[in-house]
Amino acid sequence: MTLDLYRLEQFIAVAEEGSVTKAAARLHLSQQALSTSLRNLEREVGVELLDRGSAGIRLLPAGEELVADARVLRGLARSALRRVRQVGRGERDMLRLGHTPAVTGDEVGVLLREVAERHPGLHVEPHLRYPTELCDQLLDGDLDLGLCRGMRDVRGLVRTTVTRHRLHLAVSEDHPLAGRDSVQLGELADHTIVVWGRLKNSGYTDLLVSYCRQAGFEPTLQRTPLQGVPPETAVIGTGHVAFVTAQPGVVSGGAARVITLEPPIYAPLLALWPEHATSSSREAFLSGCAPG
Repeated sequence: MTLDLYRLEQFIAVAEEGSVTKAAARLHLSQQALSTSLRNLEREVGVELLDRGSAGIRLLPAGEELVADARVLRGLARSALRRVRQVGRGERDMLRLGHTPAVTGDEVGVLLREVAERHPGLHVEPHLRYPTELCDQLLDGDLDLGLCRGMRDVRGLVRTTVTRHRLHLAVSEDHPLAGRDSVQLGELADHTIVVWGRLKNSGYTDLLVSYCRQAGFEPTLQRTPLQGVPPETAVIGTGHVAFVTAQPGVVSGGAARVITLEPPIYAPLLALWPEHATSSSREAFLSGCAPG
């Protein structure tokens, strides 16, 4: 038995929209045509996938399982189609690389230079993406590789640690700690720490909290509204502190300062990609940024 990718695409749309009406409009289909297709899909797999109640459409457990796998299958199909077209048209292979704001442009630049030295023919197209966007586009086949600081397990994606960067502390230039050369991690117990992801919803935030707990305190966190800005600039004018991977010194034209944090703690740089998807450019990139 094989699954119809077209029907799976329709099923994904219903799951994402939570409504047959909205999904039908998105797919430019009639509600009747979409409903019939969904019934055919259920007959094809042999179990019910949707609870069609008065409150609307709800995924049953079997439906939740199928939509997760369906997104992986859709992404693999799109990636395969893209590679075939590239080869058939004689187009240059391009690695579409996504990275979250926690991985700075400078850090991506360092990796690109290292890779270029080992693989001068590799072409990389970098894109800044928020964590959810990064995962969605990897699963959908719109990106080939993702870089992030921390990510909870996502079905269909595999990961490896590329390297680790030492964490330091960023403060505004008028912060009481700004005149210090170094700060002990335990001293942050009385300070609000700026983070980008929510606790228990962000692998990176969870990692930072674990470091604080190991130092003997429960941190006070505040999620920054300035999503997407360089991490060391998010503390400017706030009176708060933030863990950053930037090197110690004056940053942002003197508006902020990065201070050495003791004892040394490190943040991983993770690479994510779709499971089962083949990519020679991805393999070249990963080998090019691995320690020599």
